[in-house]
Amino acid sequence: MNKFAGVVCAMALTATSLSAFGETDKATIDERLASARDVIQEVMATPDKGIPQSILAGASCVVVIPSFKKAAFLVGAQYGQGVATCRTPNGWSAPVFVQLAGGSFGFQIGGQSTDLVLVAMNQNGLQDMLKSKFKIGGDAAAAAGPVGRNAQAGTDWKLNAEFLTYSRSKGLFAGIDLDGTVLSQNADDTRTFYGADIPFETVLKGDKVVPQAAKPFVKTVARYFVVSRDNH
Repeated sequence: MNKFAGVVCAMALTATSLSAFGETDKATIDERLASARDVIQEVMATPDKGIPQSILAGASCVVVIPSFKKAAFLVGAQYGQGVATCRTPNGWSAPVFVQLAGGSFGFQIGGQSTDLVLVAMNQNGLQDMLKSKFKIGGDAAAAAGPVGRNAQAGTDWKLNAEFLTYSRSKGLFAGIDLDGTVLSQNADDTRTFYGADIPFETVLKGDKVVPQAAKPFVKTVARYFVVSRDNH
């Protein structure tokens, strides 16, 4: 009975944590945009340990989840809120807001927080971004991304992976397995930021002007995720 009660309690705590995905004030959203910009800057500050140029050049969309949290006490839970932008014929799009969540059962105690970067690598990845919700590793194939300026990535991700996934924790940047987590729209925060309900597809396809508060994040993505002359 005590064990059952403990599981129920843990599930309630998990549900409470995930309910944090509710509507947020604009100041908090602006702070999230600033944190996402900082993650990109810090990751790319050391090119030999950053995202390879071939991936930067080929990216269709970029998702940044600052301080993605993974906690476990009987019931494991993972959750985070972030921001996404996609490449368009006229540059990188205005951002939309997303949430990443997953859970697992198991007798485990512990917790950690890490920054995540998800890179959509082809048109299939872009289309998945425009859905309301999809499971990484299920609805969209994913692979842990290679690291380093001259990293020689395997051909499997080039052929199959719609998303490359990265994590940064305690100064280390590396690929990560996010299979089973669900990426979905944060419609409440997107509405708060833009002041109206705007379809994600409209924003990510470049049909919305980048708001002033989002320009530092979008410009930072544009600065690094460029097609070099070597790729022409």
